[in-house]
Amino acid sequence: MTTGAQTPYPARPRRSRLRTWLPLGVAAWLVLEIWLLTLVAGASSGLVVFLLLVAGVVLGSVVIKRAGRRAFRSLSETLQQQQGGVVPGSRPSSEGNGLTMLGGLLLIIPGLISDAVGLLLLLPPVQKAVSRYAERTFERKLREAAQGSLGDAFQQARIRRPDGKVVQGEVIRDEPDTPQEPRPPLSR
Repeated sequence: MTTGAQTPYPARPRRSRLRTWLPLGVAAWLVLEIWLLTLVAGASSGLVVFLLLVAGVVLGSVVIKRAGRRAFRSLSETLQQQQGGVVPGSRPSSEGNGLTMLGGLLLIIPGLISDAVGLLLLLPPVQKAVSRYAERTFERKLREAAQGSLGDAFQQARIRRPDGKVVQGEVIRDEPDTPQEPRPPLSR
């Protein structure tokens, strides 16, 4: 049993906007996808919707497979150049493999909106615009986060503990002082 003043519960950190709106956005996207599929099925037939979904899966699989092969080929060429002692340069043809794979994944996901976004991501001008936007956003976030050091982040995390107490100590093992045999080397 402990005595003394009880510490008040710390204020809960504010929830980020992404955590607040992302579930709502995903639910709205799913409802819109289902509504569009039923709209297309009502305008034509269920067979047309089924064929659209199968075509999206097949096209998405082909796109992902092709982008994966291109990325693997680029990686193997880079490794061969490094083993040969040549410093590999940047390759403009290997840019956009991630966005191409994302476009293929969106084509595989059933739905007309995801198919349209996936097809847009397969276009080179859209890929360049999205990659520039992502790069700028990443650099901005990195600059904002680089204002403190890792030690400062650790110190802040330690200070914000609910009770604020730090227990310093030392680990003592109760093992006999018998010399151990040398361990064999690790093998691959």
